[in-house]
Amino acid sequence: MAETPPPERDDTPTADPADPADAQAGPSPESRAGAPADLPAGDGTGPRPGRGRRRTGTSADALPDVEGEDGEAGPAWRRIAAARWGETPLAAAVGAVVLVLAAALTLFQLYIALRAGFDARQQRLIHLMFIMVLVFLVKPPLKGSAGRSVPALVLDLALIAGTVAVSFYPMVFQAELASRAGAYTDTDWIMGLAAMLLLLEATRRTVGMVMVVMVAVFVFYAWIGPLVPGQFGHSGATIQRIATHSYLGDGIYGMTLGVVVTFVFVFILFGALLSKTGGGSFFVGLAYVLTGRMVGGPAKGAVLGSALMGSVSGSAIANVVSTGPFTIPLMKKVGYRKHDAAGVEAAASTGGQILPPIMGAGAFIMAERTGIPYADIVKVAIIPALMYFGVMFLFVDILARKYGIGLAKDSDLPSLGTVMKAGWHFLAPLVLLVVLLLQYVPPTRAGLYACGALLVVAMLRAGSRLSPRDFLEVFVLAANSTLSVSVACAVAGIIVGMVGLTGLGLVFSDVLVTAFAGSLLLTLLMVALASLVMGIGLPVTASYVVLAVLAVPALEELGLAVIVAHMIVYWYSQDSNVTPPVAFAAFAAAGIANASPMRSGLSAWKFAKGLYLIPVLMAYSALMAVEGPVSNLVVAVLSGCIALAVAAMALEGHFLRRTLLGERLALTLAAVLVMIAPEWSALTGAVLSVSVDPDWFVLAGSVLGVVLIALQVVNHRRDKARGAVPAPDAPGGGGAPEAEPAPGGGAAEGSAGRAGAPASG
Repeated sequence: MAETPPPERDDTPTADPADPADAQAGPSPESRAGAPADLPAGDGTGPRPGRGRRRTGTSADALPDVEGEDGEAGPAWRRIAAARWGETPLAAAVGAVVLVLAAALTLFQLYIALRAGFDARQQRLIHLMFIMVLVFLVKPPLKGSAGRSVPALVLDLALIAGTVAVSFYPMVFQAELASRAGAYTDTDWIMGLAAMLLLLEATRRTVGMVMVVMVAVFVFYAWIGPLVPGQFGHSGATIQRIATHSYLGDGIYGMTLGVVVTFVFVFILFGALLSKTGGGSFFVGLAYVLTGRMVGGPAKGAVLGSALMGSVSGSAIANVVSTGPFTIPLMKKVGYRKHDAAGVEAAASTGGQILPPIMGAGAFIMAERTGIPYADIVKVAIIPALMYFGVMFLFVDILARKYGIGLAKDSDLPSLGTVMKAGWHFLAPLVLLVVLLLQYVPPTRAGLYACGALLVVAMLRAGSRLSPRDFLEVFVLAANSTLSVSVACAVAGIIVGMVGLTGLGLVFSDVLVTAFAGSLLLTLLMVALASLVMGIGLPVTASYVVLAVLAVPALEELGLAVIVAHMIVYWYSQDSNVTPPVAFAAFAAAGIANASPMRSGLSAWKFAKGLYLIPVLMAYSALMAVEGPVSNLVVAVLSGCIALAVAAMALEGHFLRRTLLGERLALTLAAVLVMIAPEWSALTGAVLSVSVDPDWFVLAGSVLGVVLIALQVVNHRRDKARGAVPAPDAPGGGGAPEAEPAPGGGAAEGSAGRAGAPASG
């Protein structure tokens, strides 16, 4: 029985993958809306549309189905309600309420996006009210039948009433609250305390108990300040002040939630439109056309497909549960071990949050916090993101050669002509979005234009045309996708408020810098470790927000530019998706692959090493200096690519052939020389009293890396000439996906693996 992943905690709706139907067709996980997804045919007939895709009689029917809809399961609002309340008359009524609320939320968001001047605080109050009411309707307080009982219904109705009350109170009494700011009444702080408790309950249901505990720890720290010894002690704050600061000050309804209201929802709506019109199927099909016939093609297709999907959805787990049902079975079919297939999909989907034009919600928060236009963040983010996917391509290529994985069957892959005929029109909105963002059009307006363009091109073709019910489903999918990100950002606002109230950020930054004597490398390691610890309980957006207020000042004090410091923290915060013991995207992929969640998490962690290595390059090279001299940027990119390549070879112990121990050590040395060249320069100056320019270490590491790669190529060709390397497997003829390698990682699957030699490229 496949292990069910934990509830969605990363800006996406919950997905509960189910058991696999059979070894060839793969599992049938639930889609974001809760309907089962169909998978590629396992009989050699190639990808086919799922039961839920309406037959249009057009070329769109030939695209792979990554939407996973089932027409017999009913509309999205009914499926969402049934997942909470079962197939009962109450579920039908709740489904209707969910539809009304989702439509109202979407229309309200479009209204404030189109109409300037609407009070920002009221925007956030109304938005969070809709979100929390939806949470209490569709997320049960307890598991099993207890969550569907009459007492649970009464509790939810009481929580909904409380939510409406605490949301309208600041709006109705806005003038009075402004006149007595700083001298709040008992009613004010009691309403604030109620708002915090309601939000924590919504957080428990959507994000998890760990996040609730973490918020409680920060609140407790603010309360007992005088009892805390040393530098971390402070004057303390009363419960009344904590409640009013969180409720009426810069807390729950602060900038963090404001970013979701102002920017993020529009792009979530764009992603829902793209999904409903079939754009996701087009991008995955295009990825497989470009990469499917290469060595390890299905895995490379998963990388590229997840990159394309992630670049317009900005969500890792939604990416996994939408593209995974298509990509993971194909990877298993050609011979990838199931936990490796899950790891590849999870790591690739995680990369979608760092790839422009639409990055994760944290990128919009970064723009708001730093005052840097989102377009400039996109410009500096694109090169590191492409390097991340480049090193992932290398990882899956190495894996295919290491384990003798064969090629995919042509019948399992769509043709370029078919894919382009079916979906070329989906490229226009994406190109428009990129152009508008690079022209410094405000992100909200750019997103609205992109949504409009997508609607126009979709309605012009029968294969992607939306019916009135489809429009309603888009509203529901967008609202459902917003639940966790809005709740996470709102509750993270409490943490941000407590950090500001106590001065913890400045103290933590000072301690971090002082403890490591100004060492940038050790500080980066500590920030990465802190991100790993926070990732156990926090979704990536909340993790970024907390780390940004705590660690960014320390990184800036060590000489990093503000955008570099924030980008490093943003990259590190993505690791909760792929790093055990809690790896949300990997666990979701494991359910689809019917693999061990922990083994899938370890595989994802290995393939996503760029999340840790590339931020080091950001800190020590000109990788993000897009406005600086072109020569410096070119050197940083080329040397960085070499360092990442040799690091992947050293970690995997293989490239075109197996590496010896001496080679792995040399590969590691080459990577380290390039990545932390200024540290080597400082070390030689301290030990030998000789000043060596860091560029010499970059050059030495790059040359060493190129030489080692060249030796691999030469030796591989020599082995091939001698007949020591077997011919590639027949298409689809990789080793059995259930087989596991022998200790040491050298044994391969299939006939090539039993011979102990990798398959030829």
